[in-house]
Amino acid sequence: MTNSKFAVAQSGGPTAAINATLLGVIEGALETGGEILGAVNGIKGVINNDFLNLNDTFSDPKNRELLKNTPGSYLGSCRIKLPDPETDTEVYERIFDVFKENGIDKFVYIGGNDSMDTVDKLSRYAKINNIDVSVVGAPKTIDNDLAGTDHTPGFGSAARFVASSVKEVARDSGVYAEKSITIIEIMGRNAGWLTAASALARSENSTAPHLIYLPERPISREKIIEDVRNCPETNIIIAVSEGIRDENGEYYCSQTTQSHDIFGHAQLAGCAKVVEGFLKEEFGYKMRSIELNVLQRCGGHFTSLTDLNESQHIGKRAAHAAIKGRTGVVMAFERTGDYVCTVIENNVADVANKERKVPDEFISENSNDVTDAFMKYARPLILGDVQVITEDGVPKHITR
Repeated sequence: MTNSKFAVAQSGGPTAAINATLLGVIEGALETGGEILGAVNGIKGVINNDFLNLNDTFSDPKNRELLKNTPGSYLGSCRIKLPDPETDTEVYERIFDVFKENGIDKFVYIGGNDSMDTVDKLSRYAKINNIDVSVVGAPKTIDNDLAGTDHTPGFGSAARFVASSVKEVARDSGVYAEKSITIIEIMGRNAGWLTAASALARSENSTAPHLIYLPERPISREKIIEDVRNCPETNIIIAVSEGIRDENGEYYCSQTTQSHDIFGHAQLAGCAKVVEGFLKEEFGYKMRSIELNVLQRCGGHFTSLTDLNESQHIGKRAAHAAIKGRTGVVMAFERTGDYVCTVIENNVADVANKERKVPDEFISENSNDVTDAFMKYARPLILGDVQVITEDGVPKHITR
């Protein structure tokens, strides 16, 4: 392999597996014998010419193992929407001047839907201006909503955390003989993959969650009330996506304060509290709402070994693609057989700014549960136990 000078960055919301992908990129770059730089805080780090030399730190196998098991984004993150490269070139001129100044000819960007927009725009600008820099995307998102891939790195570990948390909440609520309802709010604006994963909590001695509501299917208050009334359980556990909508298409959480990020996405929270309110009014049972919030994406103490290993592998494949001079592509998983996953390439323009929602065949006909097909799809992604590295009784992490 010829020497290449790499840059790598992480963007968007962190996950428990995004650093495993970073490790894969680093390992792929180290194989070339070249230098690898990490941009601090995503594309913002490139714009600011703010890089870390990753060679020395991660030549040490102990640090590589720590990185794989550390949640969050080691390099930091950002949310920046770049302008159209055909009409507004100033920021691109700056980015590629920084690449040239540092001798960078390979750039791997790890992120989700919006980050792939950045990969698309950078590769388009380079092509328009005949700049020989390979720009490759490596996927991540706990939301599992990236187009063109069977699943996304980070989802398996988040799904495992959600399922485990739901099971433990069920154990807690089940100690009382009195009727109760617990509503658990799970991340998912328009795609309910992670909320659907709550069904993985079920086992021979646990039927929770008893009701599951996803944003893919609008659901009225009256239907939720009817479902609860027909549920035979004493201690009812309900899993709801943060983005569930009513029959008019309005977010349930729209009754609470709502803001938007730089990409215009609604930042949602509070739907569980809204559901708790009208169920309390209807039934008068003991009622509790729980928002798992960022714990879903930063819980590194109970990750999926399958997820971490796949995340590392897809990062290395992204580095290999860049070495081969591929550009404007994003890595993806393709599933074959019962559960065999291979890494493929997609044109990033076909992926950027698109959402992959939970398909109809994964949602029950009455819109309050998932199907066996979903369980078969999701179960392999949460398998495998990780030996957590600890220090003084708590997980040990590596930070820059």
